[in-house]
Amino acid sequence: MKSGAAWLACATPEQVEAFLGGLSDNALMALPWLFEFWALPHQVPPEGVWKTWVIMGGRGAGKTRAGAEWVRAEVEGATPLAPGRARRVALVGETVDQVREVMVMGESGILACSPPDRRPVWQATRRRLEWPNGAVAQVFSAHDPDSLRGPQFDAAWADELAKWPKGQEAWDQLQFGLRLGENPRQVVTTTPQNVEVLKAILKNPSTVTTHAPTEANRAHLAASFLAEVQARYGGQRLGLQELQGLLVEEVDGALWKASDLDARRAEVLPAFNRIVVAVDPSVTSGGASDECGIVVVGAVTEGPPQDWRAVVLEDASVRGASPDTWARAAIAAMDRHRADRLVVEVNQGGELVTQVIRSIDALVPIKAVHASKGKGTRAEPVSALYEQGRVAHVRGLAALEDQMCQMTAQGYLGKGSPDRLDALVWALTELMVEPALRHRRPQVRTLG
Repeated sequence: MKSGAAWLACATPEQVEAFLGGLSDNALMALPWLFEFWALPHQVPPEGVWKTWVIMGGRGAGKTRAGAEWVRAEVEGATPLAPGRARRVALVGETVDQVREVMVMGESGILACSPPDRRPVWQATRRRLEWPNGAVAQVFSAHDPDSLRGPQFDAAWADELAKWPKGQEAWDQLQFGLRLGENPRQVVTTTPQNVEVLKAILKNPSTVTTHAPTEANRAHLAASFLAEVQARYGGQRLGLQELQGLLVEEVDGALWKASDLDARRAEVLPAFNRIVVAVDPSVTSGGASDECGIVVVGAVTEGPPQDWRAVVLEDASVRGASPDTWARAAIAAMDRHRADRLVVEVNQGGELVTQVIRSIDALVPIKAVHASKGKGTRAEPVSALYEQGRVAHVRGLAALEDQMCQMTAQGYLGKGSPDRLDALVWALTELMVEPALRHRRPQVRTLG
């Protein structure tokens, strides 16, 4: 669905002139305040019956504007003095100051979005807004859940709920107070974080969601801002959360944590002794097939094993690819990084896997590996290398890191198969785990 603003941006000057010329003076004056015309798809309330609308988005995706406009739509009537659907609204944020400065008085807040004849009055001493038609919105802080005891509402706007210090308590008290009218509703605007209260809300059958990345609102953001944050955080798990607006969950007992991976970024690459490309092939091709994991890792293996270091250089994995396609992708990764070996798991394809690669490049150095242990067991020694601070990542490996953070010693808890992670494990096993074991193995000396 394209908004009116998007249509205007794509229209010819003649089309724009014809459109604006066809409006009456009153319609032309009202146009800036008609959010339905300007709204992006994720800012439009979903149809149907719902109790909670969660708008998840990246930084600057237009969440605040959507929340403010929803409140407007709830309290405003057909005329400035006519009643709307809601008359008692709760505005809840992390602190009272943030509610006032962002939700009420911010550039995308309620006051800025309201037309002059329907603009509410801010009553600072009472911490509330009052509209010309008598509707009232009260301000509450999530730091003080008990302040929500007593008041009752027919609508609520909860902003940045994932940041609330007492999130579950404040949310529970808000639900008890949302009891006026025939269908009290609430909107939640938040950049998602891995907190239980948000995950529980999303699982509730009465919840609907819309979502958008930061990029969706690029027309209203500085180009330099977008370029900077994409360069710094694009392809990281933090970028998935803060820019893509995706909920990145932490798994109890996971062998890797996102915060640890983000803390060990390789900004300068060393001179590697060895570079390998590891492949976890997909047996079938097509859209429903598993990914073919293809991961490139370089290592410095001079001195004793405890001094060895590695850097994950690229995730070149492909989905739905034929054997010929993924084999060519793996060989291309070798060429890009001048890798000295291709490590390939052959459990499911056997000799056919190596034959496919040889048919493309008969001279490529291949090491075929067989998985005799479970995925979690194979991953544990590699996880230990990370715990010791001996493996770093370049930026742009979010999909791989997401799989890593869902792997436990008991197995993989994510969806599908962790093919990217399997390839990573094979690469680091080849470069660091097995050589270290050989290095520590006592040498047998013969007496002559």
